[in-house]
Amino acid sequence: MKKTNFYSKHVELGAKLVEFAGYQMPVQYSSIIDEHKAVRNSVGIFDISHMGEVLIKGENAFDFVQYITVNDAAKLSIGRVQYTAMCYEDGGIVDDLLLYMIDENEYMLVINASNIEKDLEWMHKNNKFGAEIINESDEYSLIAVQGPKSKKTLQKICNHALDLEYYHFNISNCGNTKVIVSRTGYTGELGYEIYFKGSEEEALKIWDAIFEAGAKYKIQPIGLGARDTLRLEMGFCLYGNDIDETTNPIEAGLDWITKVNKGDFIGREAILAIKTNGVKRKLVAISAEGKIIPRHGYQIFNNGNLIGQVTSGTMSPILEKPIAMGYVENKFSNLDSDVNIQIRNKVLAGKTVALPFISR
Repeated sequence: MKKTNFYSKHVELGAKLVEFAGYQMPVQYSSIIDEHKAVRNSVGIFDISHMGEVLIKGENAFDFVQYITVNDAAKLSIGRVQYTAMCYEDGGIVDDLLLYMIDENEYMLVINASNIEKDLEWMHKNNKFGAEIINESDEYSLIAVQGPKSKKTLQKICNHALDLEYYHFNISNCGNTKVIVSRTGYTGELGYEIYFKGSEEEALKIWDAIFEAGAKYKIQPIGLGARDTLRLEMGFCLYGNDIDETTNPIEAGLDWITKVNKGDFIGREAILAIKTNGVKRKLVAISAEGKIIPRHGYQIFNNGNLIGQVTSGTMSPILEKPIAMGYVENKFSNLDSDVNIQIRNKVLAGKTVALPFISR
């Protein structure tokens, strides 16, 4: 199993380590609830170095990324980021990702850790433009600093002002290391993601510098467990749970990033047909009462009839009640629809609600 440059720090901090996407990763340090609330109320630091970074370069770099992604890359300018996805010809989702415009003929795709090999194969297979595809996933360390106090924490060690608009980035110097500071995140809070290359020693220096800068705000290390509960409270999709090759962007509620009028891209014809004919199911948010936790794969019913299944679920640390997302038949996807989730020999009563589960 691979280890990130922060592995020794996780061990030192007493993290519970698990295998994730081929890496030894921290799932939690103290408790998921404590870490979750630290991000919602103050600031937390995440090691997400397992994510993949792929550079696309060359005079046809734009044509390539425009062809393999569903969003409109023409809306990007240098210093901007876009949430997008790659689709198969039938509209199924290869992966969801972030697209950075680094320079005029240079883009960076940040892809899911478990999909790196598959995504690269898909990119090479569809590179009819001769773009240069460079996998730099093993060269980058990636830290997320998230929470209301994240800006005050990071500004102490970064030499550029962090007055970034959402989904913008700049090149800065943080802790004497050249980094990409991106105003993005997976928590719904004010937050930043920091990309940099360098040795384990350099990585640990940045981690320690951020920890020292955030000490005043009681910064905490955050594991994958709280990362999942934080993203679920905001209704952000997780690849492998809420979206995958069997789901399309329209039924997954990602039509807002799917620009069928931009011109040709892989999956466009299938997605146009889906939009024309309508979807048979939709991804919905479900709020319930009680103390039973809905999990991935649990069945969803309406009046005793099976109508779908849960894709993600948890006990919301902020709302202190069960929340879930799942696909249901289209006619049951309207807000305030009554649904029941079968959890072993018990039934959890709930309603479909609007996302996000909590407002920030």
